[in-house]
Amino acid sequence: MTVNIHKGFTSFNRRFILPELREAVRKVGADVVFLQEVLGSHELHEARIPGWPREPHYEFLADTIWPEVAYGCNVAAPRLHFGNALISKFPIVHQKNHDVSIAGPERRGLLHCALQVPGQPTDVHVICVHLGLRESHRLQQLDLLIDLARREVPANAPLVVAGDFNDWRRRAHRILEKKAGLREIFVQAYGTSAKTFPARMPVLALDRIYVRNASSHLPVVLPRKPWAHLSDHAPLVAEIHL
Repeated sequence: MTVNIHKGFTSFNRRFILPELREAVRKVGADVVFLQEVLGSHELHEARIPGWPREPHYEFLADTIWPEVAYGCNVAAPRLHFGNALISKFPIVHQKNHDVSIAGPERRGLLHCALQVPGQPTDVHVICVHLGLRESHRLQQLDLLIDLARREVPANAPLVVAGDFNDWRRRAHRILEKKAGLREIFVQAYGTSAKTFPARMPVLALDRIYVRNASSHLPVVLPRKPWAHLSDHAPLVAEIHL
């Protein structure tokens, strides 16, 4: 599963809904969840908002269901930090956050983890992605993602890359397939990538799941109820076959 959780707030930051979002994620029951825009801490909100969890949001989401967590801080300020996270039912045996920020105020990262999945001869590699808003930045970040996949992921290992690509022009498909052998699972299944933004009435295909040395079965966009008020991005869910 992949979902941009918008720091635990509804669209336009009207209401804090992280506890509701946690219950919705639990009901999906995914083995591995890719999370973007996850708060590690926010001292002002912690003091002012009722029900604000004491632990980092990725740990609150994982709770007793997902024993393994990884967090990559992309934005750090004196009283807050946030980034990408991965929660997993499988052991995380390696994790590293790669800074792919381009000059300017936007901070972006690629959270790379290796999972020890029972019955698999090699670790399963996963990369949680949140790319920039500017196309020129995204193109450079795609090159950095490709370089990461080449350098740090064995050629025969299963690889899943998921997250918020902000790629509204759908340019990433051809680039990632040609240069890294990564194929988008909705394109494979239905001929086009899934529309996920805005969640209430999706028109843009911003969120993606790409695989290499793996296949997928029946990927779906989760329905507007309850997700349209839990995030501004509709989550994607797929069964991955290794």
